[in-house]
Amino acid sequence: MFDAIGMQAFAERARRELRATGETARKRTAVAMNEELTGQEAQIARLARDGLSNPEIGARLFISARTVQYHLGKVFAKLEISSRLQLQRALPDGASAARLASGPVTRNAPR
Repeated sequence: MFDAIGMQAFAERARRELRATGETARKRTAVAMNEELTGQEAQIARLARDGLSNPEIGARLFISARTVQYHLGKVFAKLEISSRLQLQRALPDGASAARLASGPVTRNAPR
């Protein structure tokens, strides 16, 4: 987490202290973290990364801005980030991002 936010000295200290306890931590890559996102979370995260506001994202996906906020909170927790600016680093751009989610959310047509 410290590495992701540019605090390498703290990250190294945390690694040393973790080794001293005998425990180990797996290294998390951006792709590995993104695989944990649901399709809806990945889509919302990409739209937020691209600069859309919560109301704009909600309008595109036919959900409320509050629902967008809820999903972004889950995205931030899963990616261990705290702001939209960090989405630029946390999410891959282009084709690799398209593989992370199943695509746009579809709704069943009324019968």
